[in-house]
Amino acid sequence: MEIASTEVTRTVVVWLFMVLLALARIVVFIVIAVLLIRALLKYLGDKKATPEQQVIRKSLGEVLKDHRQRCQMTQEFVAENLGVSRQAVSKWETGAAEPSTSNLLALAKLYGVDAGELLRSIQ
Repeated sequence: MEIASTEVTRTVVVWLFMVLLALARIVVFIVIAVLLIRALLKYLGDKKATPEQQVIRKSLGEVLKDHRQRCQMTQEFVAENLGVSRQAVSKWETGAAEPSTSNLLALAKLYGVDAGELLRSIQ
């Protein structure tokens, strides 16, 4: 009887050890998965860009606004010179609408830049 009891105790101890080992493996897997997800989120969330990259990423609206501000012009002044409303200029600068080709050429002339330069600056 004593031998059978010792054998059962060993079997239970081995079984408990196997269960603990399996749980440890699961915990290690979860920790590694969490660390990988955190690293990936940090990598994807890092939106810092160099000044060169920021220039490349500008939309047409941002380019138009930058040129207008560089020339120290108001939206009203630009609108009057092009024969459009101030709201149209605002929509161009916010990206809600895009200027027609003729208006884009007129904007380039007003800002004293080549139309190609306006287009090269956008994304």
